[in-house]
Amino acid sequence: MPRGWLLPGSGGGRLRRLALWGALLALLTIGQGLLLALTVRFEAERAQDEAHDVAAETATELKRGLLRGMQGLQGLALDDGVSPQAWTSAAAALVHQRQGIIRVEVRDNQMHILKTADAAGTPPLFVQMARSDLEVEAVVACAAARRQSAPVFSRSYFVPLPDGLGHEVMDLCIPLQQAGRAAGYVVGSISLVQALEAALPARQSRRYEVSLVEPDGTRLAREGALRGVGTFVAHAVVDLPGSTFQLRANSVSGRPSLVPNLATALVLGLSVTLFALVLLLARDGRRRSQAEQALAEALAFRKAMEDSLSTGLRARDLQGRVTYANPAFCAMVGFSSEELQAAASNAPEMQPYWPPESAREYQGRQKQRLAGTGGRHAADAREGFETLFMRKNGERFPVMIYETPLVNGEGRHTGWMSAVVDLSAQRRVDDLARQQQERLQATARLATVGEMASLLSHELNQPLAAISSYASGSLNLLEEPDAATPGLLKQGLQRITEQAERAGRVIQSVHNFVRRREHQHETLSVDLLLEAVLPLVRLQARKSGARIEIDIDKRQGKVPRVRCDRTMVEQVLLNLTRNGIQAMESDTDPAQRVLTLQVRHNQDRWVMFSVIDLGPGVPADVAAKLFTPFFTTRAEGMGLGLSLCRTVIEQHGGALDFGPGPAGKGTEFRFTLPAGRVLENSETPLSAAPV
Repeated sequence: MPRGWLLPGSGGGRLRRLALWGALLALLTIGQGLLLALTVRFEAERAQDEAHDVAAETATELKRGLLRGMQGLQGLALDDGVSPQAWTSAAAALVHQRQGIIRVEVRDNQMHILKTADAAGTPPLFVQMARSDLEVEAVVACAAARRQSAPVFSRSYFVPLPDGLGHEVMDLCIPLQQAGRAAGYVVGSISLVQALEAALPARQSRRYEVSLVEPDGTRLAREGALRGVGTFVAHAVVDLPGSTFQLRANSVSGRPSLVPNLATALVLGLSVTLFALVLLLARDGRRRSQAEQALAEALAFRKAMEDSLSTGLRARDLQGRVTYANPAFCAMVGFSSEELQAAASNAPEMQPYWPPESAREYQGRQKQRLAGTGGRHAADAREGFETLFMRKNGERFPVMIYETPLVNGEGRHTGWMSAVVDLSAQRRVDDLARQQQERLQATARLATVGEMASLLSHELNQPLAAISSYASGSLNLLEEPDAATPGLLKQGLQRITEQAERAGRVIQSVHNFVRRREHQHETLSVDLLLEAVLPLVRLQARKSGARIEIDIDKRQGKVPRVRCDRTMVEQVLLNLTRNGIQAMESDTDPAQRVLTLQVRHNQDRWVMFSVIDLGPGVPADVAAKLFTPFFTTRAEGMGLGLSLCRTVIEQHGGALDFGPGPAGKGTEFRFTLPAGRVLENSETPLSAAPV
């Protein structure tokens, strides 16, 4: 450090100190001068704002007073039908109460004066000059009022008085109507001087000269104790129906004086300036320290947050090189951040976590994405997309990537920031859930067949008993042969064959229902779905004494087709029909036990299936929990049937619900399936005959 800054007696140090003090003094002088200039400007602006306020307030009061006078004249126009004495009293009261109205006239449609009333204590207006010589403005205003059917103010005009003075007056014309027709006018003459005197606040009358002027600047009326000096002048517009005036407020005071406050302002300004400098320096140092500490804490927090995330973060520049990867991303792919950056530097067009078999596809996608501003709009770039990555050990795993543009502090696009989510665990959970769902559905089918075992034994007993009878009869015929034996024996064997086929069909229906495993969607006719489950449904119906009715809506003779998983939809139909039959077993008369299977088109894209019973219906407390897994109202039930039915229908994109039957009796379960192409009439139509 130079010695001149340390030695008091050195000439160079003294000059430097004087230069510093001079600079400080100049700074204070400039600051004080600016402070004084700002003070003067502030006082001038405050005075100008006050002039604007006075002009606006006076204009508002003037307009309010004139409109109140107009309301009074309108009330007087409504009292036109009263006696002349009463009208004169009302008019006198009006001109006495409303300062500014000095004359009221009632005129007919030809503008002839019928009645007049002048203000008391004011010289009559039309003495020096006749009213007929000064009624041009009134005539024009009344013509406009008649056209508009509303009160109209006239332009102002000067009325001379005998003493050499006069009034600046304007007329207010109000049209009269009787039975919807013109009946004349009420004309009020208003003194602008008196109206302005009433509108100007008393506290401002000694500080401002207020004038009413024409748009061309001609002064019409003036109010105020003194003349304005023209330093602070404000204008306001008084807009009336038919006429517009400009109100001018002129302050009687000039620009503010500086001498009385100069010494105090200098001392106060110097003290405030020095104190402010110290405060500013201290605050600046404190803010700088706080900013540095906050920045360090923010960086540490961001680093800790990024390190603790389970979602992988990856930043790439515009050439596709990896510039940053958080620990989660490194653990996901098995490469360290240094390895990723080194690989990106050596081959920016290739990433080490890309599967080799997909490298060409990924390279093309990266070129398209990183070209220009990214190959897509920013809004599209924020959408996630799924792809496949490879770990360091060669394992492939699915990921979901959300990629957004990386913009620096100057708003320039510098690359891309990606959030990468490993979907491996989610895929394992989905597979496990799907397997469990399939096992649960298979268990439900087996449970359904188990419940139907007694029905199968009852149904098979009939054909087996018939076979046994026909076999015994055939054996008896063989023991005692005669001429008719061959024919009877043939007939008996045919009956045995028919009954055996009947038993085989029953067993085959159950076998197909239990053993069917494929879960694929196919397009098929609805009558095929119903034919597949009807043999099993009829077993339950015969035991319960119920009848099955089929109602299929055929448009133009064509059977609806649906696209579905046949096995699962057959299970839904079987569960719903069995529930409907069981609902009618106890509380429904045997003659009324009818179960209806109904199929209807639901718009063009859906087909609705309905299973309608005539049972007692579903109680409200049971309806709230009807689709809850493991909830059942039967002691032998598992509580999975309706829950699985809803799951199957929702997997097809449809909906399952229930409600009262069409006639308000029983219960109707409805579900929808996607519609397929419509077929011609089926070659094997369903029988609608009762079972």
